[in-house]
Amino acid sequence: MNQKIYFDNGSTSWPKAPQVASSLSELLESGAFNINRGNYEGAYELESLVLLTRMQLARLFHAPDSRHVIFTPGITYSLNYLIKGLLRPGDHVLVSSLEHNAVMRPLCQLASQDIHYTMIPAETDGTTQPESVEALIRPETKAVIMLHASNVCGTILPIREIGDICRRHHLFFAVDTAQSAGSVDIDMQECNIDFLAFTGHKGLLGPQGIGGFLISEALDHELTPLIAGGTGSQSDSLLMPDYLPDKYESGTMNLPGIIGLHAALTYLEEAGIPAIHQKKMELTGYFLKRIQEIPQAHIAGKQTIQDRLAVVSLDFPEYDNAEIAFSLEQDYGIMTRVGLHCAPMAHQALHTMPHGTIRFAFSHFNTTEEIDCCIDGLRELFSV
Repeated sequence: MNQKIYFDNGSTSWPKAPQVASSLSELLESGAFNINRGNYEGAYELESLVLLTRMQLARLFHAPDSRHVIFTPGITYSLNYLIKGLLRPGDHVLVSSLEHNAVMRPLCQLASQDIHYTMIPAETDGTTQPESVEALIRPETKAVIMLHASNVCGTILPIREIGDICRRHHLFFAVDTAQSAGSVDIDMQECNIDFLAFTGHKGLLGPQGIGGFLISEALDHELTPLIAGGTGSQSDSLLMPDYLPDKYESGTMNLPGIIGLHAALTYLEEAGIPAIHQKKMELTGYFLKRIQEIPQAHIAGKQTIQDRLAVVSLDFPEYDNAEIAFSLEQDYGIMTRVGLHCAPMAHQALHTMPHGTIRFAFSHFNTTEEIDCCIDGLRELFSV
């Protein structure tokens, strides 16, 4: 099987945006210098590109300004910085019922420190009602932490309405945009988001190993930096700088990752995120229509493209999902992801625990012909 059909964009995007690979190669071949350390032209030029990337992200997410953009190795690190840098013994937080382990595992680690969470209920299609949030708020509740869209079923959560609730109750609001960044507009100001965690390698079409967070002034005053070390600034002091972004960015930064992300963001600005999202949802709608031809397949989550992203999970209750996914790759070159997708709580809400699902996540680089090949393959597997 020579063809490769990639439907695993919920894990990481492929192909990456044009110019990402060449930008990485050019950096490594022409001068992979260190910013904030080297006092020479090449280092200053690279520092300018890093600043431009911060500005691109600030525009993308409607942040106050580029100083509020912090780079980390990825969204899991960002969420750990928040959870372990903000919460104290006695604190309580609310999370959605669809959360990824990037949120749940850090919270469970803190249970022994008298830090607790409550899950906001969800319907079997992943839908969450904003009004259910207020009933769960306690005097000791400090924040609401939730993903914007499920990495299992693609359901979009109502972050604007929940952000309003957080503001009324003086709670911090943190949003995990792993699946939504680069697909839909996210406005920190309008949604009252205090902490927006992002990753560069999914919808933003950049390389792996680069991500970060954007932080509000109010939360910045409450958050304790978890990592300390050299920043290239105030080197005469043994104390960490107390200003953004330096206070959260110790050590050598992933400059190749940032430069690759800069190239990807430039592509997104030129191509237009709305146009990219429209193409992905057209493909998703086509897939949802054609999958009706396979009676053995059960769609976990929403059955239409309303209030969802280009992520579709299928369960084959009478069969082994892993064997089906294996056959799709071995016989037809179709790459998916099978299992629990690091989100067991979501599968409990969707009633697909413990066996999980096969996840199909589309890129605007995919085609209807590739979907046809997938459906034809499934028809052959089941002799439909």
